[in-house]
Amino acid sequence: MTHSVLDLFSIGIGPSSSHTVGPMRAACLFSQSLDPQNLKRITCELYGSLALTGKGHGTQNAIIFGLSGFQPDTISAQDQASTLSKAYQQQTLILNHQASLRFSPDDDIVFLTSQLMPKHSNGLMFQAYNHNGELILRSGYYSVGGGFICHEDGTPIESNISTQQCPFPFNSTAKLIKACKQEGCSISQLMLKNELTWRTETALKQDLLKLWEVMNASIESGLQTEGILPGGLQVKRRAPKLYTALISSTSTHNRKTDILDWLSVYAMAVNEENAAGGRVVTAPTNGAAGIIPAVLKYYVEHLSVFNEKTIIDYLLTAGAIGILYKEGASLSAAEVGCQGEVGVACSMAAGALSAIQGGSIWQVENAAEIGMEHNLGLTCDPIGGLVQIPCIERNTMGAVKAVNAARLALNSDGRHLVSLDKVIATMMRTGRDMQHQYKETSLGGLAIQVNMPEC
Repeated sequence: MTHSVLDLFSIGIGPSSSHTVGPMRAACLFSQSLDPQNLKRITCELYGSLALTGKGHGTQNAIIFGLSGFQPDTISAQDQASTLSKAYQQQTLILNHQASLRFSPDDDIVFLTSQLMPKHSNGLMFQAYNHNGELILRSGYYSVGGGFICHEDGTPIESNISTQQCPFPFNSTAKLIKACKQEGCSISQLMLKNELTWRTETALKQDLLKLWEVMNASIESGLQTEGILPGGLQVKRRAPKLYTALISSTSTHNRKTDILDWLSVYAMAVNEENAAGGRVVTAPTNGAAGIIPAVLKYYVEHLSVFNEKTIIDYLLTAGAIGILYKEGASLSAAEVGCQGEVGVACSMAAGALSAIQGGSIWQVENAAEIGMEHNLGLTCDPIGGLVQIPCIERNTMGAVKAVNAARLALNSDGRHLVSLDKVIATMMRTGRDMQHQYKETSLGGLAIQVNMPEC
């Protein structure tokens, strides 16, 4: 296990970690390898799912942001607007914040919808040419889900941690639980020991609380912002109206009992922000970004009293479960369908909620297993290639399932027939068996039945 919880949870812009955040990081990395003095043109080819649904996900804009030198966690709305204005209106790119380059988004970003790169559906290839029209650099990347990227040969590109090995590496639930038993500690406590390999406890806690700050801010912004989501489907934001109705009609007693409505409005708020290109936390992806914050928001505001330890334990436990999926399966809907996004987020939230409510390590595993077991086979069929229908509502369903899974686990002794490891392996096999058109292509399922053109 080489991933940090801060790799799994990262701050970025919507609407997609695999189609926006990952390509943006790859483009930025490519821009840093170029000498602007010997450069005339850059092109980018998008393959597979990036090509099929990239326009709806804003992949072309992410490429422009990355080539301009911006990172997903720091780019501002003003930076986005000015950069796109230069590219589309002036046909100009400021490469890596340094040199002006002639750039035509329509000509220099190519969507190869019928072609695939060999290792993953989300492939992209950059080419750089000198003033004589000669190719001087060609680099390929894969965006493999959750904002993670790989080189063309499949080598992962790590973002937050060094190569130093943590004291309790794990790539399976069996190894994770064995380490917890040996140390006599919870999953969050074991994760803390691992994370201290790469940063101080003070720095880690600050970073985790910052993640919650951004999660909560995306909820609050989504609850207050009205309007129509971009992309052409004319989807109206619903969270503000539902929130207003809940606030005006609920007593203190009902704030504790109307669990479905509150979970739904919190999850909906985040994913409407994400669909609008707002700032969210990949948890573990943008398309599933509402589930983990919604469950935590409901717990700290409706069932308990806010404290920093709860936030930290929740995120560390969720992170450990997410790492199991990252190591043993996939976080990419283009590879395994939405079970790899909403399904994983539901599993992470279920286990984490069980943990902060006093669950044993076996009850945490049971909750995570239940959370995924009832998302197996979940397809990814976004209408118009947009992270709106069915994605926004799907997050509300994932949040509700997570709470139910935690309740079922906490009301048992933790014993269960199907292990989390078996469920993760089943998820991966199911994803491989799933037909291509149901894995983030907009070629099957709801997308084709509604018969909406890609935007």
